[in-house]
Amino acid sequence: MGLFDSLLGSLTGSLNNNQQSNLMSSVAGLLGQSGGIQGLLTKFSGHGLGDLVKGWISTGPNPPATAAQVEQVLGADQLQQMAAQTGVAPDQIAGHVAQLLPQLVDKLTPDGQAPTGDALQKGLSGLLSGGLGKLFGA
Repeated sequence: MGLFDSLLGSLTGSLNNNQQSNLMSSVAGLLGQSGGIQGLLTKFSGHGLGDLVKGWISTGPNPPATAAQVEQVLGADQLQQMAAQTGVAPDQIAGHVAQLLPQLVDKLTPDGQAPTGDALQKGLSGLLSGGLGKLFGA
């Protein structure tokens, strides 16, 4: 098993390919519903977690998010909807989102700047078409 396979396995645990794809789409949709990366930053800031998202945007290492932090910000209802959309167990969805969201934001902000409008949509489209492999690739 290569480094990429190990990293992908640690991210997705026991998720099948369909669940992985659905999770990626659901988290990308979350960004759209939140008003992009700036909206996500505002949402996390409202719960005292703005520095966490700023760390994902910056060019340094990504601070990890926890399932509890994701649940605090998104709320149980939104996580239930994401679980239903993805086929991921409701008691596991927050943990998977907590692992994926920092990586997604990081890949969308390679220069430490949050893209908006068309640039954000192009970035999301590129990551969605490449799946988790592109997200965790070089």
